[in-house]
Amino acid sequence: MSWVVLVISGVLEAVWATALGRSEGFSRLVPTVVFAVALLASMSGLAYAMRELPTGTCYAVWVGIGAALTVAYAMATGEEPASILKVVLLLGIVGCVVGLKILH
Repeated sequence: MSWVVLVISGVLEAVWATALGRSEGFSRLVPTVVFAVALLASMSGLAYAMRELPTGTCYAVWVGIGAALTVAYAMATGEEPASILKVVLLLGIVGCVVGLKILH
């Protein structure tokens, strides 16, 4: 169950990171609220997962999922230019996250 919560928390990290960018310095209400709710849920899930899983593994998986999804979403929406090299590097992050799960 901790792994499921950790993955969901990683996804929520991408949500709050994206919302933070769209909040324009917390001047837009809806993205600011999405940021706050997703941040609270993401951190709570990370804390829950850390009760059973090693801190380093949890943090690496959480950040890896969040970073990869944030960049992938930005490329998919055209906010950030896409390239083959970026995709390969993102796949490397995903591969490392999967590797940490396999080794645990």
